[in-house]
Amino acid sequence: MSENNKSNKSKLIDYKIFAPSLLIVIFISILFAIYESESLDLLNGIFDTIVEVFSWGYIWYAIILVGAGLYLSFSKYGEIVLGDPTEKPRFTLFEYSSILIAMGLGSTIMRTGMTQWAEVAIDPPFGVEAQSAEALLWGNAYSMFMWSFQVFAIFVMAAPAIGYILHVRKRPLMRISEACRTIFGNKFTDGIGGKILDIIFLISILSGAAVTLGLGTPIVTYNLAELFNIEISFGLTMTVTIVWVILFSISAYLGIERGIKKLSTLNMYFAGGFAVFIMLAGPGIFILNYFTDSIGFLLSNYIDFSLNTNSVYEGTTHIESNTIFWFAYSATWAMLHSVFAAKISRGRTIREMILTYLLAPTLISWVATGVLGGLGVHRYLTGEVPVLEIVQENAMAAIPEILSSLPFSTIAISIFVIIAIIFMTTTLDSTTYTIASYTGTKNMSKAEPSKSLRIIVAAIITILALTLMRIGGLAPLEVLSGLMGIPIIIIQFLTIYAAKKMMDEDQAWITNVREKKEGKNKKTTSKSL
Repeated sequence: MSENNKSNKSKLIDYKIFAPSLLIVIFISILFAIYESESLDLLNGIFDTIVEVFSWGYIWYAIILVGAGLYLSFSKYGEIVLGDPTEKPRFTLFEYSSILIAMGLGSTIMRTGMTQWAEVAIDPPFGVEAQSAEALLWGNAYSMFMWSFQVFAIFVMAAPAIGYILHVRKRPLMRISEACRTIFGNKFTDGIGGKILDIIFLISILSGAAVTLGLGTPIVTYNLAELFNIEISFGLTMTVTIVWVILFSISAYLGIERGIKKLSTLNMYFAGGFAVFIMLAGPGIFILNYFTDSIGFLLSNYIDFSLNTNSVYEGTTHIESNTIFWFAYSATWAMLHSVFAAKISRGRTIREMILTYLLAPTLISWVATGVLGGLGVHRYLTGEVPVLEIVQENAMAAIPEILSSLPFSTIAISIFVIIAIIFMTTTLDSTTYTIASYTGTKNMSKAEPSKSLRIIVAAIITILALTLMRIGGLAPLEVLSGLMGIPIIIIQFLTIYAAKKMMDEDQAWITNVREKKEGKNKKTTSKSL
């Protein structure tokens, strides 16, 4: 019995893809820590070159993915069910949307919603005067554009292939290599080629998770420092990180049903309550007016945002460089989001999965940006908080200053911190769960990833993030995460083609769809009688 148990434990994880990925990330991190400034200069130089040469490519990449999403949703493929056509979806629509929102937005929306408008207002596009009323509108509209259809198309468009192999073809491994088997064949997928695809995925996600934990922490530490009148130190950062680790480890250990789902739905109520609090305690009428203006400005200039390379204006403004980085960084996370979305989409159609991911996070992020950005702009216009001056020095420091301007500021900051912690927890427990699913050897079409493996993955991410925060190297790793999006983009297009190819081979639009209700036919018959 003991030998069998040892054998089972040794087979919990596929070391052929996990070990090389982890070693490569550790090796890169050590180099970055030793040569932090040099590596940051080198990577920034590479990224600046990419922005200069391939801005148009990233812009069209995001637009093409939106088009591909709409095509799969509204063509014959949209009706295909991911799983048994007779079974009900695993989650209700509210639960499903909440999980996708928590995974898609995370705590980052709280940072961009509060301060991104200011960065654009300081450096507006198209020759607009800095800090003018028009610059403020460009700022909040751009904050909304950042969390819009292109980004969520990037996140979801590999999910149809992963969901199809998992829930329809019942393949045991939930991996990119498996999704591409129909393109490259068994020899490539089971050989070194498949291993390379999976290692690329894991490197991008392990480094991205460490960066997310490292960069997400200041959202909480700056507000805690304001709340308790203490200085920001590595000790405070480590304390916040450890609390986060405990929370997302417990949530990942409990799994999707008892952990991730409950936290995601709970945070929707917290966030909604916080928005109402800001409206009632703060400048509610101004926020509603400014939100309306921002939506109008966004819709009027959506094409300008989407297709802007600044080819005829001198210099580069914040919008052009940030948009390319945003799309590149989103591409790094694309496979993680798609793998997780595929896992939780059993019983959903292709159309339901894609459109829910395109619409639910977009609408929530627009509301969040309207409320948080509206509060910041109001405080700037009235002179209560010199937001633009603070942002020029340190964007993160502006957040507690804006929240402190509210009545019951202690309560406001406390709620903000709680929501940020839960958002971060839901992002990282989803990440941990997905990595464990991806590297595990269990049949993912029937089972959940090993609980032990989830804890191991959580520990690895934490140690990596804390080490980089302590010795340096986090900033270069962030830029590298953006650069990792380049190979991911290629893999992404392969998975879209693979999804269509598999569904065509199986004629899934005929064999794997829900039975149509006959209510309409009966009504037609009764009328004709």
